[in-house]
Amino acid sequence: MSLLRSSQKSSVRHLRISLYLWSLPSMVPLFVLFLGQTNLTMIKKTSLLITLFLASSISLLAQDKDAVIEAIIEEANQNSQLETLGHQLMDGIGPRLVGTPQMKNAHDWAVAKYESWGIPARNEQWGEWKGWERGITHIDMVHPRVQSLRGTQLAWSPSTSKKGVTAELVVLPTVSDSLEFVNWLPNVKGKLVMISMPQPTGRPDYNWEEFATEKSFEKMKKERDEQNDAWNQNIRNTGLNRRSLPIALEEAGAVGIVASYWSRGFGVNKIFGAYTKEIPTVDLELEDYGMLYRLVESGQKPELHVVAESKEMGKVPTFNTIAEIKGSEKPDEYVILSAHFDSWDGGTGATDNGTGTLVMMEAMRILKKAYPNPKRTILVGHWGSEEQGLNGSRAFVEDNPEIVDGVQAVFNQDNGTGRVVRISGGGFLDSYDYLGKWLHEVPREITDEIETTFPGTPARGGSDYASFQAAGAPAFSLSSLSWSYWNYTWHTNRDTYDKIVFDDVRNNAILTAILAYMASEHPEKTSREKAVLPISGRTGEQLEWPTPRSPERDGGQN
Repeated sequence: MSLLRSSQKSSVRHLRISLYLWSLPSMVPLFVLFLGQTNLTMIKKTSLLITLFLASSISLLAQDKDAVIEAIIEEANQNSQLETLGHQLMDGIGPRLVGTPQMKNAHDWAVAKYESWGIPARNEQWGEWKGWERGITHIDMVHPRVQSLRGTQLAWSPSTSKKGVTAELVVLPTVSDSLEFVNWLPNVKGKLVMISMPQPTGRPDYNWEEFATEKSFEKMKKERDEQNDAWNQNIRNTGLNRRSLPIALEEAGAVGIVASYWSRGFGVNKIFGAYTKEIPTVDLELEDYGMLYRLVESGQKPELHVVAESKEMGKVPTFNTIAEIKGSEKPDEYVILSAHFDSWDGGTGATDNGTGTLVMMEAMRILKKAYPNPKRTILVGHWGSEEQGLNGSRAFVEDNPEIVDGVQAVFNQDNGTGRVVRISGGGFLDSYDYLGKWLHEVPREITDEIETTFPGTPARGGSDYASFQAAGAPAFSLSSLSWSYWNYTWHTNRDTYDKIVFDDVRNNAILTAILAYMASEHPEKTSREKAVLPISGRTGEQLEWPTPRSPERDGGQN
């Protein structure tokens, strides 16, 4: 439901409280009747004093609250640091793959930045990961003609020598069963093996829908679906899967793996990790991959020269960055601002999750200026290794039960650069009573864009707020407008600074700062009572609240 509709109940409650307070002076005449006519002049003067006192007190409270909110808005709009922070993080440090030097550089940069704002900060180690550093990637076709190709090695891919490797390309055969595939495997020795399906079109569906005839569009989709089904069935016939296939090819003597994971957008590929242990794995953009595949099928035996430099660094420590503005009245109760710090490294991790990181850093900076002495402790967590299974936040929850017990609210942002458009109560029965009040204080031009769902349901993964919800702490996702997130930036080679929409990010920082302020000032500790969850449409059984999961603390080891 829309925020406007969902806030009606809260508005009524506010009105009732206001009417009650303002009615107190009118009760004085009743007090007069009770006392008789004794000293009527004194009582009238007392009534006037009570009226003036209540009016001034309520006015001062409103002014104080408004002053903080106004200061938040003014600082965000007049002295924004978002562009500077974005440049330093995305352009200067770059992608933040867990286990890389760039990830450690980002942690150290964040600590220094918070310290420069007068906010104590620290890096907390929670585990170890496979250390790896990306180097230079060159992929060139050298036969039947020369052409430099667009691609990169996958994360944690083994390196070639400095001279690289030159070899002929082969494609996977069509097989009826695993025995036939095993008999074919010796053909990969000394070869580069192409393991992805060649796409029938590089145009995304929205482009077809705009320009193609309906008949042509439907024909393309039908043929593509049939091709996908046939390709997936052939992989199943080998007896292998996406993870085990590269390993089998490596063991059979292949000198490299060539893949292409198209993201259904112009020029965009998903970039994840390699599964090989000794030979390089590279990803090629769609048309370069398709061209090579066609050359193989036509019998022209294309050859590639691949230089994929990288460095394995053994086990390295991995961290969360934590910063705190200590509470003045209830330091052991916490408002937590949450965003994962790591990224995949096909781009620079701008919208996943550079923008969430910027929102939380900017909100903390603003709060330190506008609200330097919060009632409750305001803590920000920049989590490591979210991409591999919420590991950093799960470790924090597991290692800090006293903080989790003291949580007033967690506000998490992850998905993209757009303005926040959805907030759910996360399955907490009374979440409307407090979250609705807090949202009521946010400028209408921001909240008018937001739809709320109360009480909602808890998350079972997806982003770091799920780690807190599983432990019973009130945690809420500030979910953003897509801006073609899933096709064009989520885990892709195009997740870069130029995709950031700073007007939206600025509004998200204002929203987060005000929610943190309101949560900190809230008179009571927030309720953790859980709603009765609905019946699963899949199983027909009532859903159960998720339970905490332990993190992977020794990750990335093949």
